[in-house]
Amino acid sequence: MTLRGKVALVTGGAQGIGRAVAESLLKNEAKVALVDLNESVGEECKKILDGEFGDGNCIFIQCDVTDRLKLKDAFQSTVDRFGRLDIVVNNAGINNEKDWEKTIEVNLTSVIKGTYLALDHMSKEYGKEGGVIINVSSMAAFLHSPYQPVYTATKHGVIGFSRAIADAAEVENYGVRINTLCPAFVDTPLLRSVEHEDNMGKFDKFKDDLKRSVHKFGVLQPSLIAEGVLRLITDTGLNGAVMKITCSKGIHFHTYEPLSA
Repeated sequence: MTLRGKVALVTGGAQGIGRAVAESLLKNEAKVALVDLNESVGEECKKILDGEFGDGNCIFIQCDVTDRLKLKDAFQSTVDRFGRLDIVVNNAGINNEKDWEKTIEVNLTSVIKGTYLALDHMSKEYGKEGGVIINVSSMAAFLHSPYQPVYTATKHGVIGFSRAIADAAEVENYGVRINTLCPAFVDTPLLRSVEHEDNMGKFDKFKDDLKRSVHKFGVLQPSLIAEGVLRLITDTGLNGAVMKITCSKGIHFHTYEPLSA
């Protein structure tokens, strides 16, 4: 399998899940734009990936995904550099119950913005060639917890938005498949910082509950999440799918009851 000739943009692309996804895409010969807020981490990540995959195959774009104009510029810069856009992974996320407005902006609003920007550059309704969008949610959307109510709400929102826009894409023949990824706990900087008081805020009292949950459900490696992303990209039959990844079941899909009144 190869993604030669394809161009991908990954938000939160310089660390954690995003970096693992970028590495997987580069291994499969795609060009990749790493979009991340942390400039020093982003430049270092690009340097390492250039050493492994050669110069010219990835770019780093420093960007706050909550800034509409900067995110728009990041998409345009990717197209200007590589000539097209085929794959978008809206992965950037935070878990901050203290600054819950920011959590909504990063985890949900920026995913919506990123999806619409991706459609601008890929949808057949605008004369483009189609593509695939993957929006990163979380198993928190299925296993709510007392220490992250707003985070949980944003991840529910990502699934609802993604499934609805996937239906629209199919009905209107956008030529773009839109799927959702829901990992459980993953070994990332986000997981390692979530229990800090500055992030948990008034829910800091539930810190031990969080630690018990991590121990109970286990911690996934980012490489397995990247494997799931690659499957969502390459399986052309998937649109509106909700992929779960857990330690107990690995990669599997959520099934929904048929709609009824």
